Amino acid sequence: MSVETSTRTAAAALVAQLEAYGVEYIFGTCGHTNIALLDAVGRSRIEFVIARHEQAAAHAADGYARMTGRPGVVLVHVGPGMMNAVTGVATAALDSVPLVVIAGDVPSYMYGRHPHQEVNLHADADQTAIYRPFVKRAWHVHRVEDLARFTERAFWTATSGRPGAVLLNVPMDLFSRPLSAAAAHPLPAASTAPALADADAGRIAEVLAGAERPLVYLGGGLGQGEGRAALLSLVEHLEIPVAHSLMAKGALPDRHPLVMGMTGFWGLEVTNTYALEADVVLAIGTRFAETDASSWNPAYTWRIPPTRLIQIDIDPAEIGRNYPVEIGVVADAAHAVRAIDAAVRRAVPEPRRRPGLREQIHAARTALFDGSTERGRSDQFPLRPERILLDLRETLPPDTILVTDVGWNKNGVAQCYPLPDQGRFIAPGGASTMGFGPAAALGVQIARPDAVVVALVGDGGMSAQLPAVPMAVERGLPVLFVVMNNRAHGTIADLQAANFGQQYGCTFTDPDGRPYSPDFAAFGRACGADGYLIERAEDLRDALRTADRRRRPAVLDVAMVNEPVPTPGHWNIKDIYHGLFD
Repeated sequence: MSVETSTRTAAAALVAQLEAYGVEYIFGTCGHTNIALLDAVGRSRIEFVIARHEQAAAHAADGYARMTGRPGVVLVHVGPGMMNAVTGVATAALDSVPLVVIAGDVPSYMYGRHPHQEVNLHADADQTAIYRPFVKRAWHVHRVEDLARFTERAFWTATSGRPGAVLLNVPMDLFSRPLSAAAAHPLPAASTAPALADADAGRIAEVLAGAERPLVYLGGGLGQGEGRAALLSLVEHLEIPVAHSLMAKGALPDRHPLVMGMTGFWGLEVTNTYALEADVVLAIGTRFAETDASSWNPAYTWRIPPTRLIQIDIDPAEIGRNYPVEIGVVADAAHAVRAIDAAVRRAVPEPRRRPGLREQIHAARTALFDGSTERGRSDQFPLRPERILLDLRETLPPDTILVTDVGWNKNGVAQCYPLPDQGRFIAPGGASTMGFGPAAALGVQIARPDAVVVALVGDGGMSAQLPAVPMAVERGLPVLFVVMNNRAHGTIADLQAANFGQQYGCTFTDPDGRPYSPDFAAFGRACGADGYLIERAEDLRDALRTADRRRRPAVLDVAMVNEPVPTPGHWNIKDIYHGLFD
C-alpha cells in the first residue's frame, strides 16, 4: 500500500472521527491555529457555524446540545480566542450540558518562547489551566498519535455520568502532521447508566408510602422520556405534590394538579410553606441551589432535618452537599424513578388520596397565573413585563420554545408564565449568564429548524450578544429576538433601590442623564434581519404575528417598565446589605 493511501493529516483523521461520532455541526471562530482543521471540516459532511464572537459560539453549541441531547462541539483559537469562550463553556458546564471544546494552541516546539498569542506569563503555554476549574477534564495533546484516543475520551467524558464540558487542547502543528493509519477509537457501541437496586427501591417506597406530608422536589437532572412518565405515575398513585427548581420548569405540565411550582427566592409562598412542613422529601437530580433553597436558611424553604431527605443524583458529589440525607442514591434519575414507581405499586396497590391537596394547589396556582394574566391586560406603555409574556403566549404557537436570558425574562417566566404542555423553556441556571439567550437560541433553532424559537431577553442581555443577530441572518435562522427593554440592568437596579434607597451604575443614560437605549430594531435591519420597534401597546401582537408568518430572523424592541419580580422566598444577600451576618 502506498504512503499516500495509508497516511493523512491528523486534521483529516480527526474530522473523520467526528463524522463517525455523528457530529453534524461545529460552532466556532477561525484562527491561525485551527484553520488546518477547518480546511478538513470544509471537505466533510460537517457544517461549520461561524460566530462573530467565541462566547456566542459556545452558547449556540450549548443550545444545540440542550435541544438534541447530543454533545455540542466548539472550535476556538489560541489565547484570546479560547478565553473569549470561557463564559459560554462555563455556563454549559454548570448546567450539566455536554460540550466538547477543541482549542488550537501554539506550536508544540515553541512552548515558553512566547510565540504569538501564547498564554504565557507565569507558566509556559498553560492555557488548559484556564478551563480546569469548570470542565470535567482537559486534555493537552503532546503527540499526534494520542489525538484520536484523547478525542474518544473527551466525547465519552462529556456525555457519561453527569454530563458536562471538556477541553481538547491541540498544538497547531499537530493538525498538519501526517498520521499513519491506526486502530480506530469508536465510542462504546452501547452503554448503561447506573440503576437503583430493587431492594433499595423498596426501602424508598416504604418511606414514601408511610409519609404523611411527602414532597417530590424535581431538578433538571431527570431529562426527558420515560423517567418523566414514571414520575407522573408515582406522584399520581401516592398523590404527592411536586415542587421544582428553575431548571425543571416544564419537566411536568405547569397545569398538572399536583405541580406546585418553584421553591426558594423566586418561588411561591405556598410551595415554600409546604416544603418547610414536609416530613419526607424525594429530591431528584437537583443540587439544592442557593436561590432554590432561600440561601439554605431553615426559616424559609427547607428544614432538613427534621424533614427526612431521599436524594437521587448521578453525581455522588451532590449527595448530601447542602443537606444531610437519610437515603442517598447514586443512579440515573430516570432508572431510579421507574424502579421506585414499580416498588410503590407493589407496596401500595390502591391509589392514595390526600383530601384538599389538589384544591389547595389549584387555588394557589390559579391565583398566580390569573393575577399575572390580569396585570398583563394592561394597555399602559411602556408595557408591563406580564403584558409581554401574555402577548407571547396568546399569539405564538403552543409549542414555541422560549430561550431566556437573566432578569425578568427568566425569573418572571419561571414563576408566573404557564408554559403550554408542548412548549419548552431553556434558561441559564448555575451561572445565570447574561448574554446566554440570544446566542443559545441559534443552536436551538439549528436543532429544531421547524420550531418557533424566541430569544426572550433584556436589553442588557441583547447588548451582551449582538453577534447573535448577524449569525442568525447568515444561517437563515428565523429566531425572534424579543428585547424587553427597560434601559437598565433592571433586576439589579431594583435590588439596589430597595436596599440602598437609590439607583446608581445600573441604568443606561445619555450624557444629560436621560434614559438611553440603542434602537435594537434598527440594528436588526442593519444586519439584514427584520426589525420591529414597538411604540404602542397594541403593536406587539401584530409584530409577533408578522414575524412568525415571515419566518425570518427578527428583532422586536419592546419598551418595558422596570418592575421587580415578586420574591416571596429569602436571599441572604439582603441580610448582607443590612449588615446582618449569620
